[in-house]
Amino acid sequence: MIHQLTILFIGAAEIMVILLIVVLVFGADKLPEIARGLGKGMRQLRDASNDIKQEVSKSAKENNIIDSDVTKNVQEEINKIKDDLEDFTGSLKRNK
Repeated sequence: MIHQLTILFIGAAEIMVILLIVVLVFGADKLPEIARGLGKGMRQLRDASNDIKQEVSKSAKENNIIDSDVTKNVQEEINKIKDDLEDFTGSLKRNK
């Protein structure tokens, strides 16, 4: 049984190598711009998934096909993925 979802099934060492290559290719001065773009992309992805979730819920309510167990399971999975994404992007966020 899988206890924790690994983003793209890669470990910390592989992520560090990827980050090193990114720094070498783009340079340190472009990293904040790249991180900002990633943050905007993640926000758009989150907003799109929330819109889809709302549309599905609205359609289910209109057609009276709401199954509370299924919706709870889907919500739990969405929350797990959201937490994994926040853990992954936490180091990219700036402290204000």
